[in-house]
Amino acid sequence: MITIGQLARYVGVSIKTIRVYHDKGLLPEPDRDASGYRRYGANDTIDLIKIRTLAEAGVPLARIRDLRSATDEEFQQALREIDNELTDRIRGLQATQGRLRELAAGQLAPLPTEVGAHLVNLARWRFTPRWVGLQRDLWILVFATYPDRAVTLFHDQAEILANPALRQLFLDYDHAHDLDPDDPRINDLARRIVEATRERYGPNEPPELDAASEIPALIQGTVNASSPAWQRLDMLIRAQLNT
Repeated sequence: MITIGQLARYVGVSIKTIRVYHDKGLLPEPDRDASGYRRYGANDTIDLIKIRTLAEAGVPLARIRDLRSATDEEFQQALREIDNELTDRIRGLQATQGRLRELAAGQLAPLPTEVGAHLVNLARWRFTPRWVGLQRDLWILVFATYPDRAVTLFHDQAEILANPALRQLFLDYDHAHDLDPDDPRINDLARRIVEATRERYGPNEPPELDAASEIPALIQGTVNASSPAWQRLDMLIRAQLNT
């Protein structure tokens, strides 16, 4: 027979934990000996090991208490269910670990292969690294929040950039980053972008995300915040498209 302190050391839990298990009805309290100490036997040790193992597997204490009265068949079935739950949790943790490693490598989320190829093309077309990085981050946001709509939006932009004349508008947008907001080239670029937009879409609206989504405003706000010239360009484009 051993004391509660010895039991705690053998099983690898704290005395406080054993007392909690007593209070929760998981582990019956043994009678006290003539000296007033509670003494534990082999069965108590085995029971405590079972409780600790189930608790470490994430099984709620109430469920562990119910399993104490289960038949051997019921207990084995419960263990199989717990094992399956653990497998699902492990897969989830592995996926989280993968995303964590991508984050450490500077990749917030995986992008479709065609988007990666598109970003390579941007560099080949002499877009600045700043623009390529911005596009990467924005596509990550769109694909993470609206994966279905993101495909349509991406294909629309890829089709635009495949046209040399329209691609030049984006290049001019990119290179306007460092212009003075009052530079007359900003006004001219806004006019050309509006004309190209109307020619491409006519009376229809360009593809967009859910009408109630705040993502487009977040994206445009991110773009505008990086350059006063881009902010003014956006203001001019919106004003002209709404007239």
